[in-house]
Amino acid sequence: MRDVLPGREPVPPDGTMGVPQARGRFGEYGGRYAPESLVEACREVDEAFRAAWADPGFRGALARLLAVYAGRPTPLTPAHRLSEALGVRLYLKREDLTHTGSHKINNVLGQALLATRMGRRRLIAETGAGQHGVATATAAALLGLEATVFMGERDIERQALNVFRMRMLGAEVVPVTAGSRTLKDATSEAMRHWVGATGDSHYCIGSVVGPDPYPWMVREFQRVIGDEARGQCAAELRTGVPDHVVACVGGGSNAAGTFAGFADTPARLVGVEAEGGAGAARGRLGVMHGCRSLFLQDDDGQIIQAHSIAAGLDYPGVGPEHAHLRDLGRARYVTVTDDEAVGAAVRLARTEGIVPALESAHALAWVIRAAGDGDLPAGSTVLMTLSGRGDKDASTLKELL
Repeated sequence: MRDVLPGREPVPPDGTMGVPQARGRFGEYGGRYAPESLVEACREVDEAFRAAWADPGFRGALARLLAVYAGRPTPLTPAHRLSEALGVRLYLKREDLTHTGSHKINNVLGQALLATRMGRRRLIAETGAGQHGVATATAAALLGLEATVFMGERDIERQALNVFRMRMLGAEVVPVTAGSRTLKDATSEAMRHWVGATGDSHYCIGSVVGPDPYPWMVREFQRVIGDEARGQCAAELRTGVPDHVVACVGGGSNAAGTFAGFADTPARLVGVEAEGGAGAARGRLGVMHGCRSLFLQDDDGQIIQAHSIAAGLDYPGVGPEHAHLRDLGRARYVTVTDDEAVGAAVRLARTEGIVPALESAHALAWVIRAAGDGDLPAGSTVLMTLSGRGDKDASTLKELL
């Protein structure tokens, strides 16, 4: 999908990417569409998160874990050879260099500390690419918690390395055989399981989806990406702010965390979706997994199966705040194909010595395409979040190359 680059965005009004409106709303999106048995559990999470986020002790404990355990701050790496070839100045925010190999650890450490604060002894999670599952299993092992991870049977087959890692860390991995056997179905099964386990378990959602307070809570735990990058860009760039801020979008947590650091600047925000899972670009208003947002649907309102070579983008919708940012015109959402993503992964490996996750390769594929067709003017500065490393996709790439 191609779209015309809009003019430089104005600085948004105060409150953009801040605390959501009443009932967890971002404009007409969001909310808490949960079964009655989960409404109270969501309310408890909401109250606990608000109290924890206002507590300097909690914030300090999380910051320390992010520094001494997860390896933050992650560097901002200039992609010198690729920049020269494309005619732009490309900087990579290196979330692939965190412990466990992706941005997922930022959110999971926050939720695991919150679960401990709430007296919960088990984490429940869903996973597609396996990175959130690995991060959940890692945090559980660190804090002495149990972990149960739901994963689609199809994703278990194509992400065998991450399944092994989760089990090595002591987590129970539950195969999901319903529906498309991918991330959507894993999420549904995890939420069903939580209904009967709210007393001792915390549902550790991996993206900016689900019932309130999860979309903004996950975004706040991922905001560290954007805040760090904002400071790094201020030191690195003459203008202090890049022209474009780019990230891949499935549910949208790495993009939300990155965008949050630049929402009050003139930077153009670009979310890149998989062609076969473009909730923001082509979704319709609906309700799924506890929130009102944009989802791929047929004319009868039934959810359409998503497809992506990147398991983490194989989701038929987008987080409610992304839908709101799209409506505001503050962020634009574009798509790339599987072939473009694979080509971008190979190109980054051979020009910069970095093998990205296929999810991250989608964001890079748009940068490459946009630089080639003029969407990115020559000399533009581009910050791209490289959300994860490509080890998990080695078998997929080996079959294609």
